[in-house]
Amino acid sequence: QVQVVETGGGLVQAGGALRLSCRASGSIFGLMGWYRQAPGSQRELVATIAPGNGGEEIYADAVKGRFTIDRYDGENTIDLQMNALKPEDTAVYYCLARSLPEGNVDKWGQGTQVTVSS
Repeated sequence: QVQVVETGGGLVQAGGALRLSCRASGSIFGLMGWYRQAPGSQRELVATIAPGNGGEEIYADAVKGRFTIDRYDGENTIDLQMNALKPEDTAVYYCLARSLPEGNVDKWGQGTQVTVSS
């Protein structure tokens, strides 16, 4: 059974930092990443990372230079270091893990709330 579990998140003041972590289990995973959804908005890309050493990283323009995604393949874990947080970063953050044996099916975590106060 595939499981995707996020940890981290919480409340932080603008300019602060938070670190999210996601661990996937129960399959072999290709692309992994983070998306977010603010109230009244669609879910949007934050960052993704391909497997393997030097796996390609993709960041949304809104987070470039502030957020960093890291991957630990042996543990099927990714982290998202978020620095210089802004109120507009407030959202539920979801972890994505693409399950390869199931035909590249995207599996999602339940989400973790990040709230940035001004």
